[in-house]
Amino acid sequence: MVIAVLADIVGSRRLDDRTAAQHVLDRTIAQVEADLPLAAQPLTPTVGDEQQGVYSDLGDALISLLMIQLRLPDGIAFRFGIGVGEVRPVASVHGELADGPGWYAARAAIETVHAREGRAVPRTRTWIVGAPGQDEVMETTIAASNAYLLVRDELVGAMNERERRLTYGRIIGRSQQELAAEEGISQPSISKALRTAGAAAIVEGLAALRGELA
Repeated sequence: MVIAVLADIVGSRRLDDRTAAQHVLDRTIAQVEADLPLAAQPLTPTVGDEQQGVYSDLGDALISLLMIQLRLPDGIAFRFGIGVGEVRPVASVHGELADGPGWYAARAAIETVHAREGRAVPRTRTWIVGAPGQDEVMETTIAASNAYLLVRDELVGAMNERERRLTYGRIIGRSQQELAAEEGISQPSISKALRTAGAAAIVEGLAALRGELA
């Protein structure tokens, strides 16, 4: 199984400094890969505001993309289209080009995100589409994962920058005491912020994806 991911920048044309924003995105992706290396091919800029990445497992993709969402500061965000299916390189005088049904599925997925943002779920940021020919197990997995993503994106989208940062810290194993020292606030304040933001559900959900829940 191959997981193709397309990402585009939310509101890229409205950014005051597109170059500075790209540097933030590059640093964020590199930091996530340093903290939790899961990508077979980390997200890499291609053209315009788009990036492409490849994962060998759907769970790895869902975890990594969550980490990127949490790590980004206010004002900069990605949409993610996840395609399940074959990907293959196509030779060109300009180098290898990404092709295959996995990429077509990822394109359809990101178009779904765009459509859902304009309707009743404006905080939607992630969607999965399977290329034709998926078996019944994978179709069921994709449907369940999309249901999870709708709720996850809603929770993350409602968080402020500090709440996302604290949730990220808890995921990579930082204690509340360590986070309190970094933020310059008390440990009870950290606990309250995490509780109010629903961070425990995000952390436990990620643990479930990683197979760490009993």
